[in-house]
Amino acid sequence: MAISRSQLVKELEPGLNALFGMEYDRYENEHEEIFDIESSDRAFEEEVMLTGFGSAPIKAEGAGVSYDTANESFTARYTHETIAMAFALTEEAIEDNLYDRLSGRYTKALARSMSHTKQVKAASVLNNAFTGGAYAGGDGVALCSTSHPTALGPNLSNTPTTQADLNETSLEQGIIDVASFTDERGLKIAIGVRKLVVPKELQFTAERLMKTTLRTSTADNDVNAIKSMGLIPQGYTVNHFLTDTNAWFMLTDAPNGLKMFQRVGIKTAFEGDFDTGNVRYKARERYSFGWSDPRGIYGSSGST
Repeated sequence: MAISRSQLVKELEPGLNALFGMEYDRYENEHEEIFDIESSDRAFEEEVMLTGFGSAPIKAEGAGVSYDTANESFTARYTHETIAMAFALTEEAIEDNLYDRLSGRYTKALARSMSHTKQVKAASVLNNAFTGGAYAGGDGVALCSTSHPTALGPNLSNTPTTQADLNETSLEQGIIDVASFTDERGLKIAIGVRKLVVPKELQFTAERLMKTTLRTSTADNDVNAIKSMGLIPQGYTVNHFLTDTNAWFMLTDAPNGLKMFQRVGIKTAFEGDFDTGNVRYKARERYSFGWSDPRGIYGSSGST
């Protein structure tokens, strides 16, 4: 009995899925080094920043207790995007027994495209971290800014007043600046740096700053304070999709900083088309990247 087209499709699909999975997984998911990943079950997600309470006042003997009000400050919205791409194998390619060779090649290329797109979209948050307007967050300013509004002021700054290249001095000052962060009502908060994020052009600088026992670029026999004090416990990570060769970022341990919401994980579908005789293979995924609290990151665009 001759093999029907529908049988061929069913036999070909498992092999394509296996090829897709192997190719997709072999690329490092660099976004996972930067974003906290949460699941979603709706078209978009919103997170509201609360102002909290101010400093507690003294209560005089016999007097009533003072009341304070916690209000909503701003709302960060994550709108999921659907990322999808497909390819088709022609009826003639199937007739000429080329489907096995072409399908393997195309499936790997499709997986590579889907993976590349996710990394570009994730890095876009940092690539546009110093740009307001369309890239502004819920508080109306760029991710890295000296003018993040707070409930009672002054503004929060998560970037140097004068942009600086990555070096020992700028890194130490950034750590000091992060330790000075306050909440929406001006109360001191215990936030520390956990990881340095750099483009590939700064990986050698980061390695020297993070790994050497003694200070870099000096003849003094001083210890490397950043390393000896363990001030950046998770070290550094290189993101190959950052476009500014001078920009560098420090991720903090703030609970609601940079996030990725995964609405629908990667899915594939395979079907035949009656009219053309072609068979089609599709990959699809839904997700969003963004940030809720600017205290989750400190960044500099570099001095050049």
